[in-house]
Amino acid sequence: MEAEPDTDPICPLCGRPIPPGAKQSVHHLIPKLKGGKGGPVVRLHQICHSEIHATLTEAELARDFHTIEALRSHPRLAKFLRWVAKRPPEFHSRTTGGRRKR
Repeated sequence: MEAEPDTDPICPLCGRPIPPGAKQSVHHLIPKLKGGKGGPVVRLHQICHSEIHATLTEAELARDFHTIEALRSHPRLAKFLRWVAKRPPEFHSRTTGGRRKR
């Protein structure tokens, strides 16, 4: 029986592969500052992670957007996901709009 070839992890937010050279990070579904330390985390493209924090406050993340499905349903994030889906997996650029307040 042949071994399965190694496959790149998939970003659960945008659905694109995360190749080894791509900028990536780990997102706490419930922010650490809001009780999520030690809680569930997901590996995301850095651009996807940055867009989450540019769009939502820590309080909003903890209260209403602590699942991938909820994040995908946010209007600004949904628009971003449609845009980034057309980019190559290793694509990265600065996130516009800056970070929201913690």
